Amino acid sequence: MVRMKGSRALMEQLKAEGVEYIFGNPGTSESAIMDELEDYPELKYVLVTQEGVAMGAADAYARATGKPAFVNLHIETGLANGISLLHNANEGGTPLVLTSGNKDMRKLVEGRTELDEMVKRFTKWSVELSHPDQVPGAIRRAFNEAKTPPTGPVYVGFSANAMDGEADVEIVPSPPGRYRIEPDARAVGEATKLLAKAKNPILLIGDRIAQSGATEEAVRLAEVLGAKVYAASFSEYNFPIGHPQFMGRLAYGFPEPNKILSAADVLLGVGNVFTSYWFFDTQGGRTLSPSTKIVHIDASGQVVGKSEPTDVGMIGDPKMALTTLAEALKSEMSGSAKEAAKGRIAAMSEEKDAQNAAWEKKVKDRWDMTPMSTERMMTEVAANIPSNTVVVDDSVTTRNSVFGAIDFDRPGSVFGERGGAIGWGIGGGLGAKLANPDKPVIAIVGDGSSMMTVQGFWTAANENIPIVYLICNNQTYRVLKINMNVYKNIVLKDSKPSKFMAMDFPVPLDLAGMAKAMGVYGKKISDPKDIGPELKKALASGKPAVLDISIDGAL
Repeated sequence: MVRMKGSRALMEQLKAEGVEYIFGNPGTSESAIMDELEDYPELKYVLVTQEGVAMGAADAYARATGKPAFVNLHIETGLANGISLLHNANEGGTPLVLTSGNKDMRKLVEGRTELDEMVKRFTKWSVELSHPDQVPGAIRRAFNEAKTPPTGPVYVGFSANAMDGEADVEIVPSPPGRYRIEPDARAVGEATKLLAKAKNPILLIGDRIAQSGATEEAVRLAEVLGAKVYAASFSEYNFPIGHPQFMGRLAYGFPEPNKILSAADVLLGVGNVFTSYWFFDTQGGRTLSPSTKIVHIDASGQVVGKSEPTDVGMIGDPKMALTTLAEALKSEMSGSAKEAAKGRIAAMSEEKDAQNAAWEKKVKDRWDMTPMSTERMMTEVAANIPSNTVVVDDSVTTRNSVFGAIDFDRPGSVFGERGGAIGWGIGGGLGAKLANPDKPVIAIVGDGSSMMTVQGFWTAANENIPIVYLICNNQTYRVLKINMNVYKNIVLKDSKPSKFMAMDFPVPLDLAGMAKAMGVYGKKISDPKDIGPELKKALASGKPAVLDISIDGAL
């Protein structure tokens, strides 16, 4: 045991946890932390001027490194600014430790906010410390909670007296985090019996595949089963895009994807795949056909069987579960079932070829549009980035073109926003680059999302983080227009065109100009032929850059 101030105990515990970066924006309530940091140059403070930037950066950094990120914001005011992207981290299961300072515990009469209550809804665990001797243990538990499956964000608040007071403390790091749990053998047996006899199986995957490092296992099982593969979420590398059995991304809960999934006689879902951002389904409960049998695998018992009636629920590590299932299926499937699986795969190859041909035709048909099409933009981008480029995807309605043009074929090649709150991509680009200093990193960000955290350009300049932002500038909240049309057609059954109130930017957003004002190279691009030269120049510069690309925003 060593006697020290709470603020010093915090620094020592962060060192023990292997923290390299603190993403934050300090205030007076963080004075003790900022003063203590002067003696800890190995803990790099990444200063942001808007809290959403810190949250986005920490989110991407944690996912890219596979270890919890550390964020420090300012009391309730700064903390409140970070909650929207805390929501995203919670939805996606990002392991991060969020903290902030608070007033002295003796300020009860004058008034103090219970900060842990503010964020409880969006965290695995939230607590506020009142004494210095609580600091090391609470931080140790916070890191342990964040990285224990199902992973997610946690919150620790520091009262002033917890930071300023002294106590005898012991600095011990959290356990290394070996938490793979085998699925129940009975569940494996029941799932194997269902899947072995499937005539039209579908594998529906989510980001828990990437988090578990289970991409190869997912491919192996899909090939054994002869299953079509769809992604309910692809904000990390879950399955090779170019694989003949990968049929694309779809939004579970929307009418057309529901038809596709309901065609399966057995649906194997891996991850939090039955969570829908579909606002207009008011029925609740079952969305897919009652004739579709469902096997669901996830590390979280709160996810398995949550909404869709599930025939076999399997709680455990996806990598272990998929490995066990694939081996069991090899033994359980009859000779005729194995031949049928091969036949399905052959048919899928033809369907995949047709998909690729349709993409190429769309690129050709929309090649010379003005403003340029999203297909043209992303084809130019794909042709001019190195093969080891990391893509940060906050492209929103340009996403189909991102995935049409780029074959993501390796772990860590893509990180995307998840959870519904926009503004993630600017900070996300910073965090991804800090996690991948030796690889080129580009962030493809919608103009509306960029404006939520445009202050991140300053952080890129201040810290000299060589991230290249590609802004998809269509001068509109296009996603809202798409959803408005769905609302009118499906919910209201109204054929009258919408006026799309408050969904356009009549005064164009000059993201390149904003970048220049914050010390970052900014270039407006309207001619698609300029994308390649400008992108190569930006990547070679070793400095941050913003390419503000004008694209078509029509529906």
